[in-house]
Amino acid sequence: MKKVIGAVITGGLFAALIVLLKSYDVAAIGPAGTSIGFSHFNQFVHDLTGVNMLWYDITDYIGYAAIGVCALFALVGFVQMIKRRSLIKVDKEILALGGLFAVVIGCYVFFEKYIINYRPIIMPGEDAPEASFPSSHTMLVVTVFIAVMIISDRYFSKGLGALVRLICFLTVLVTVGGRLYCGVHWCTDIIGGVLLSATLLLLFSAVVSSGSKKNREADLAFEAANKTERPKKTGGSETINGYKPKH
Repeated sequence: MKKVIGAVITGGLFAALIVLLKSYDVAAIGPAGTSIGFSHFNQFVHDLTGVNMLWYDITDYIGYAAIGVCALFALVGFVQMIKRRSLIKVDKEILALGGLFAVVIGCYVFFEKYIINYRPIIMPGEDAPEASFPSSHTMLVVTVFIAVMIISDRYFSKGLGALVRLICFLTVLVTVGGRLYCGVHWCTDIIGGVLLSATLLLLFSAVVSSGSKKNREADLAFEAANKTERPKKTGGSETINGYKPKH
């Protein structure tokens, strides 16, 4: 329940940010006269970072790695479905990941169609500003790699799981910082991407935790049933439900 409440809070902050971007301190500071909310704040941060296409390329490759992780888990799920001969027998974590990735794609398509902000620069090879809010790259990388952190104990040993979580965490930090530093997004685009990712991840974690709790309860019930049904030995003879068989 706490995770669901957290998701409601971060989702509310994300929605509030959208409203403010359309109403607070809006000015035509973008290329081709595009208007941006929080204009003074966004312009200040953009002037500090400038534009660095090297970091743009680095974070782009990290985005491809995130897509590769999605493909890897999709392959694991497909193999499980074939071996177990049923989609519903695929690990709940894998199915939840599939749903999470589908929602990420849906969010990307939605905000490409319903544009909140445009990029602070016109990208090389383009002749017009592109959609910029939320940073889809930030949303993708944060969502994918933190989701892997959440389920790492399920698929990796203790030592390897700790290493995987460390790598995922550092990857997220590099992506968020690098995407801001490269200057192809306004700062509020990065903040929006993080808020949307947090909302999705809290819901994902709630679903996975619920499934794990049910599995633990089922295991405990099974163990308890085995203990009550196991024959007891008394004085060299077995008794079953109070009855001592004759020899």
